Amino acid sequence: MASLAQHVAGLACPPLSGASRRPAAPRRPSALVCGTYALTKEDRERERMRQLFDDASERCRTAPMEGVAFSPEDLDSAVESTDIDTAIGSLIKGRVFMTTSNGAYVDIQSKSTAFLPLEEACLLDINHIEEAGIRAGLVEEFMIIDENPGDETLILSLQAIQQDLAWERCRQLQAEDVIVTGKVIGGNKGGVVALVEGHKGFVPFSQVSSKSTAEELIDKELPLKFVEVDEEQGRLVLSNRKAMADSQAQLGIGSVVLGTVESLKPYGAFIDIGGINGLLHVSQISHDRVADISTVLQPGDTLKVMILSHDRERGRVSLSTKKLEPTPGDMIRNPKLVFEKADEMAQIFRQRIAQAEAMARADMLRFQPESGLTLSSEGILGPLSSGTPSEELNSGEGQTTDE
Repeated sequence: MASLAQHVAGLACPPLSGASRRPAAPRRPSALVCGTYALTKEDRERERMRQLFDDASERCRTAPMEGVAFSPEDLDSAVESTDIDTAIGSLIKGRVFMTTSNGAYVDIQSKSTAFLPLEEACLLDINHIEEAGIRAGLVEEFMIIDENPGDETLILSLQAIQQDLAWERCRQLQAEDVIVTGKVIGGNKGGVVALVEGHKGFVPFSQVSSKSTAEELIDKELPLKFVEVDEEQGRLVLSNRKAMADSQAQLGIGSVVLGTVESLKPYGAFIDIGGINGLLHVSQISHDRVADISTVLQPGDTLKVMILSHDRERGRVSLSTKKLEPTPGDMIRNPKLVFEKADEMAQIFRQRIAQAEAMARADMLRFQPESGLTLSSEGILGPLSSGTPSEELNSGEGQTTDE
């Protein structure tokens, strides 16, 4: 039987009446073979992908858990069993993964989101989270202080942890009676507020050694001692007078200390030696005459000075660089050499003082034989002998003969 294609090919259609004959167009290969279209390779791949998608869609609709080893209930149970303690007040370790102008987001390996507000980043008042050293990638221990009920975001704090450590540090420093340095950041009619160990402490004017006003002390650093540390009441009281008294007690005549030139006057220079102001009189700068102090010293200069005298009642300290000169005039010509030889020259000065005191004691004993004491050539104080050396020798020889 002849195929349908053969029959169709053998049919001849007469032209329509009135229509002009036109040349036949070149015949194109027909894509119709036995009633179907021939698909290209790309078409077949698209068809295969469509079929896979349809199959997957059908499985999701009819059997969504097919091939899954655990149920949704198992997943919830696993999350709950590995979840961390998110109770208020608990400590948690996390990694900062993003910072904003208001704080930082922290990954705490939990289904809950965690956020560190700017005001909880540290004890100090800051404007940017980076000022507290908070950057992406930082791993730190935080305290959970609250939870946002709207989206269940946990609120974290570093300040709370730092406060506990700071109070403990203050109690320790008070127990050890240590001198600390505090920066004055404010004041009122009763005293000034100083920042110590991250806490704001109050220094009453009765405990400030100088007669300065609060405005004059702003931004200055003061040596301080703890008077009261009360964490429960948030009360921290400090004293500048106690710190100054302890510092001054350590100033011995002839000791060398490091100081900074605070100001210049026609009669000398005021030197800050660890929170204490001492006077370096113009006559004690050098053995050579100093006509203009500014040619030798300038405010802000750091130098070594020797303690000449110390009036603890009045809080006055007299200083000298003249006594530290290896040769007269070195403070003017070569101050660097003076500072290098300062300890050596101070030791010589102290030895001379000791010798002078020994001679003074010897002179005193020479005129007071009733004291029963005498001073040897080595400067050792001992009992006064009852007889002359020759009498003692003769006495000793007589005893040897008798024996």
